Amino acid sequence: MKYIYFLVTLFFISCIASVINPKEGFTCFLEVIPAIIGFLILVFTFKKFRFTNFTYTLILIHCIILFIGGHYTYAEVPFFDYIKEVFHQSRNNYDKVGHFAQGLVPAMIIRELFIRKKVINNQSFFNFIIVSICLAISATYEFIEWFVSIATGDGGDAFLGTQGYVWDTQSDMLFATIGAIAGLILFSKIQDKEIQKIDF
Repeated sequence: MKYIYFLVTLFFISCIASVINPKEGFTCFLEVIPAIIGFLILVFTFKKFRFTNFTYTLILIHCIILFIGGHYTYAEVPFFDYIKEVFHQSRNNYDKVGHFAQGLVPAMIIRELFIRKKVINNQSFFNFIIVSICLAISATYEFIEWFVSIATGDGGDAFLGTQGYVWDTQSDMLFATIGAIAGLILFSKIQDKEIQKIDF
């Protein structure tokens, strides 16, 4: 439990820091609120289903990515402005980090749920279904961005974060898909070891 308390402390420190004098208050709210909702869901379900510390760590990293994007807006994260200049990129690509995590972290969450709850018996389709769900999540988020932008006009432009790139929506979903696949390739064995400590 000490490690969980440590993660929760980091969550609150990062969250509070993100809402102090943000670049745009409305954008900050839109980026931070999913992390807060996710945190509340994890708190209310903690006694019924406790994830591995590894998965909770990935969730925290994803939340911090959201907090940074919320504080600066995804188009104006300073370090990625520096990367843009050094590598002569046409835009600030911090949003691609966010969408990569939007694929990777849900993939590991879903994977742990599927394994521990024995959701899928046929392992042949296991990873395909996980990646498909992550792609669906990414597409849903793009719908949300679209609706918010239409509903708020200029107020939602920073949230949408296209920076004039016409293929932004498609590339966001691609990065989420790559993130999901990368997570399954890189972290499955680590997660399996953590799951064995809990269930076996």
